[in-house]
Amino acid sequence: MECRDQESELAQTLSVLVSGAVEGLVSDVVVLDHSSRDGSSRVADAAGCRFHTHWDIKDILRSARGEWLLLVEPGARLQSGWIEEVMEYIALNRQPAKFAPSRTYRRPFFKRIGRAVPPLEYGLLMQKKQGIALAKSGMTLETLAQGHKVSKLASEMIPAWVAASVR
Repeated sequence: MECRDQESELAQTLSVLVSGAVEGLVSDVVVLDHSSRDGSSRVADAAGCRFHTHWDIKDILRSARGEWLLLVEPGARLQSGWIEEVMEYIALNRQPAKFAPSRTYRRPFFKRIGRAVPPLEYGLLMQKKQGIALAKSGMTLETLAQGHKVSKLASEMIPAWVAASVR
């Protein structure tokens, strides 16, 4: 995750990832910070995350534990059933995948028309080796997530903009 002054959003996303860690699916969480002045570093530290204020994306991806990466925005919340589905997906597939949009939290109809969906709005699950091959110095996670042919998972994700809108 990349963040900037998103302490509460970061806490929401990390709280969901804990269940994945308990099940052995999430082995490493990395937070890439863009000069936050809030308590983002304390939240990341309390959750056992690696927190970087200066980084090279290739180095970060290489150092990530596991063979798959889950890229999400702070504030995004995965819904029930995601752990089992991701475990099955990574066992059987090699192509990147995104989560399904939440049926409960959707932008109003007229705000959806003609709007490009940001690359990480519904997360991105991809093989680590693919991420490393595509990464370039100075690249953001959002740029890394652009332009992939993806499968769509059935598990829903509440996008980060929901958490930001109640801030």
